[in-house]
Amino acid sequence: MNSESTPDRTRTDPIDAEYFEYSKAANPISANLITRIPYQSFPASLYDSGPSRVVPLDLSEALGCEGPATGPGLCANFIRLNAGDTLTLQPNATSQVLYVIAGEGRVVQGEHAIQWSKGCFIALPGLHEARLSATQDARFYYVHDEPLLRYLGVTRSSDRFAPTLYPADVANAKLREAADDPHAQDRSRISILLGNRNFPQTRTVTHVLWAMYGILPAGSVQKPHRHQSIALDFIIDCPVGCYSLVGTELDADGQIRNPVRVDWSPGLAFVTPPGYWHAHFNEADAEAFLIPIQDAGLQTYLRSLDIRFS
Repeated sequence: MNSESTPDRTRTDPIDAEYFEYSKAANPISANLITRIPYQSFPASLYDSGPSRVVPLDLSEALGCEGPATGPGLCANFIRLNAGDTLTLQPNATSQVLYVIAGEGRVVQGEHAIQWSKGCFIALPGLHEARLSATQDARFYYVHDEPLLRYLGVTRSSDRFAPTLYPADVANAKLREAADDPHAQDRSRISILLGNRNFPQTRTVTHVLWAMYGILPAGSVQKPHRHQSIALDFIIDCPVGCYSLVGTELDADGQIRNPVRVDWSPGLAFVTPPGYWHAHFNEADAEAFLIPIQDAGLQTYLRSLDIRFS
C-alpha cells in the first residue's frame, strides 16, 4: 500500500478523542447510554432433560455487550452431563465456580483430579481446560468471569489458586453449625461463605467470585438489603411459599417500594441487579436453601461492595 496516499496514524492522532460536558456523561445509566442489568429468571426446565450441554444464561442483548453474559462481568450457566459423557470447560476466565445439583463424576484440570458428587462446590482457575466426566446423570450451576476479561480485552495468563473442592458433607455440616448457633436468629442471614486461603483480605471463594450457601428458615424474612455486586442466585430446594421482592427504593417504613416479586422453585436461577434492594421470604413450614454467587470478591477488593441493610 502506498504510504503517501494513506498516512499512518500516530499516537498523537486525535481521531478517537471526544469531550463531554460533565452532566451529560457522568451518569450514563440515567442518560440511557448504558442499560441497567435486567431482572430475569431461568427455570430448571432449561436443563432437566436432553443431551449433555452447557446452557449459558445469556442477557448480553439487554446488556448491550458481547455474549454470552448474565451480567457485565459474569456469566451464569446450567450444565447437563449425562452418564458416560465428557464436557470440556475452557472459558477465557480467571475464576469458575460449580455447584453439583445432582450426579457423580470427576473433573480433571492440569495435574489436579477431583471426584465430585451431589452438593459439592468446586472452584477452578481458568488457565487450563477442565474436563468434566459423569458416572451418573449430572447437573450443575456454573458461574465464571469471562465477560469481565472480554470487556478488559485481556486473556488469562496465570492462576491465582488451585482447583479446590468443598465437599458436600463438610459444607452441610458447617451450614448446620451456623444454623444451630444460639445467636443465629439475631443475624441478617443464616449462611456460610466459601473461602480460599489465597485471599485472606476478601475471604472469598476466588479473587473475583463470592459464593454463599444459605438457609432461609421456615416462616422467616431476610430483611431488605443491597450491595453493588450483581447476585446470581440459585435455589437448591424450597417449599411453595418462598419468594424474593426486588426494587430500587425503600419506603418510610424500610420496606421495598413497588417491588418485583420472584417466586422460588427448586432449580431456579435468577438475577438480582447491583444496587437494588431485595428481601427474601419463606412463608412455608420447611427450610429453603439457596446459593448466591456474586462478583463481590472483586468489589470487596476495590472497596466498592457497599452492603447496606434497611
